[in-house]
Amino acid sequence: MYTRVSNPGQKDDLENQVEFLKIFANARGMIVDEVIKDIGSGLNYKRKHWNKLIDSCMERNISTIIIAHKDRFVRFGYDWFEKFLRKMGVKIIIVNNEKLSPQEELVQDLISIIHVFSCRIYGLRKYKKKMSEDEDL
Repeated sequence: MYTRVSNPGQKDDLENQVEFLKIFANARGMIVDEVIKDIGSGLNYKRKHWNKLIDSCMERNISTIIIAHKDRFVRFGYDWFEKFLRKMGVKIIIVNNEKLSPQEELVQDLISIIHVFSCRIYGLRKYKKKMSEDEDL
């Protein structure tokens, strides 16, 4: 099982994902070998646990990954990763796999991009303020 939230303030959501996926797996008689919990943006491909998961898949140590939503795995490029992992013998099970029209997917992608850039701008403002307050710099 792979679970992810964007920031540490969402740890309750992370635990809710874990419980939700455990209930799903148990109801289907699936054995969960490992629960992977990640905190970080779905646009960041440098997430420690996500990369460890991908490496394990490439080593053919994993046969199935259970996720709550596509965007819990990656924000962009899900179809590519699914095809890549399928070639490694890995099946991804998406518990909440709502079908969106191409227009709806595009709108969600644009909202994600705007969110990421607004977070970066906010982070730069905080950094700039900290720099101006630090007399040693």
